[in-house]
Amino acid sequence: MEKGLISVDRWSDHSQAYFLTHLHSDHTHGLSSSWTKGPLFCSRLTAKLFPFRFPNFELSLLRILDIGSWHSFVLVSPSSGSETTVDVMAIDAHHCPGAVMYLFRGDFGCMLFTGDFRWEATDGRAKIGRTMLLNALERDRVNILYLDNTYCNPSFSFPSREAASQQVVDIIASHPKHDIIIGIDTLGKEDLLLYISRSLKVKIWVWPERLQTMHLLGFNDIFTTKTSLTRVRAVPRYSFSINTLEGLNKVRPTIGIMPSGLPWVVKPSEVNDNPVSSSISNHSGNRLRINGGPCTEINKKGKLRSVVRFHQYIYSVPYSDHCCFPELEDFIKLVQPVNIKGIVSSSFCYIEPLYYFGRLYGVETSSQRLPHKSEWRDKDKNIGAKTKSNSGSSNLTHAGKRKRKIDFLGIHLRRVSVARRAQCGAKIVENDSP
Repeated sequence: MEKGLISVDRWSDHSQAYFLTHLHSDHTHGLSSSWTKGPLFCSRLTAKLFPFRFPNFELSLLRILDIGSWHSFVLVSPSSGSETTVDVMAIDAHHCPGAVMYLFRGDFGCMLFTGDFRWEATDGRAKIGRTMLLNALERDRVNILYLDNTYCNPSFSFPSREAASQQVVDIIASHPKHDIIIGIDTLGKEDLLLYISRSLKVKIWVWPERLQTMHLLGFNDIFTTKTSLTRVRAVPRYSFSINTLEGLNKVRPTIGIMPSGLPWVVKPSEVNDNPVSSSISNHSGNRLRINGGPCTEINKKGKLRSVVRFHQYIYSVPYSDHCCFPELEDFIKLVQPVNIKGIVSSSFCYIEPLYYFGRLYGVETSSQRLPHKSEWRDKDKNIGAKTKSNSGSSNLTHAGKRKRKIDFLGIHLRRVSVARRAQCGAKIVENDSP
């Protein structure tokens, strides 16, 4: 596609049409209430949440794309001045409320931008999405797939979000005399909180701004800002830390649960003489043993599911809203693209998806190798964030040059921020065409 036509999740570029996949901050960097560069396309739910995130934004710029329908618009070639028609379809990404992927079709061929997404093998919404995508493609082949490569590493294999939600419920049920805090973002993990509430028949505390979001999403009875009504609290990630947990435990017994696919920097706790129970009872009454390391349960398919205690007050549960490696592989087989580009261009373990998936379709691959999880776990905790400059060259950010130390479970340099600090969007340009 010619330069200057379309940008996805990039807001500093000069394009004629802009597309927003979802409202997480790493995809809205450069977008503000005063942004007026051009028409902004998004899903209907994202448009509903948009004014809350960007007050005083010029809402006349928003263009709503209904999921599963083709939409056509006309752009002008910057080089020739001639008009060109672009068709686009939004497809449910099942990442967070309002998240979509975009399928583009035009004279340039066919391109698919996933944004952040998770399509689990047995999930109903994912099945609908797969059928919708295949029907939309018809006999066309995706020339370029812009892929969510957050967990593009064979080391990452997660349980389903439903299974991980049950793990969280089991932890809470096994600590009936403890307060519970769960670290979440300003958007996302709603399904987890609903699962907890319904399974344990409890309300869940959220902070006031989060309650407003819940009401916009139609959840009016389950969440509260009154701490006296529940012992289960969902708190912002930036307030979830070892210091916070240690302080709370001086007042009353409290455990923290961090639902995330990312591994943490420090090693699992090896102490057993602590106030937290060393085992978890699931709802069926089975005991899942924890001895300062992974708590494992074999599911019906024989796969291992892990809960890890990294501190005497903190459990990490592999609940992820991004595809893990096997799911990415299934997605590549479904789409069968001509070329693949990762949308996460910098991380502590970055590699282009072609390294793993290019062999499936004979695409020339790079000789780069991604460190195995055991390798980067042993590395120093001081890391830099590599980003691309506007000219396309790679530079180390100031934070990277100083190699600031990661604050475990803190907001400033938590792993997810470091891994996704680089530009996650794509300005679709001419040399991207195969």
